[in-house]
Amino acid sequence: MHSYDEPVYLISVVASILDIHPQTLRQYEKEGLIEPSRTQGRMRLYSQRDIDKIKFVLQLTRKMGINLAGVDVILKLKNQMDAMNTEIQSLREELSKVNRNGSVPTHKAVVTTTNYDIIIFED
Repeated sequence: MHSYDEPVYLISVVASILDIHPQTLRQYEKEGLIEPSRTQGRMRLYSQRDIDKIKFVLQLTRKMGINLAGVDVILKLKNQMDAMNTEIQSLREELSKVNRNGSVPTHKAVVTTTNYDIIIFED
């Protein structure tokens, strides 16, 4: 069994799996939407993560009618949100370690909303 990030699928296999033309995959790469790995012979290899990302791109373009420029913006925003969520989780863990009893020091404030906790650190 291969890992989620291990590049093992050739372009023809991915095109067949997703029922798209290999040129579509080349176009997505040219537009910077995907970045498959390359063998030493320069053959494209795709991981399961790449395939899932391509599925997301296809959903945006086919079902929602978003052009590739819009897809690029959406993917960049999604990456930023993922990075921020990772940072928020890290800050939550750090705050939890520092303050096991649940109270917040006076130099830190926690504002809780329905979906996010915003942690403000003042120097």
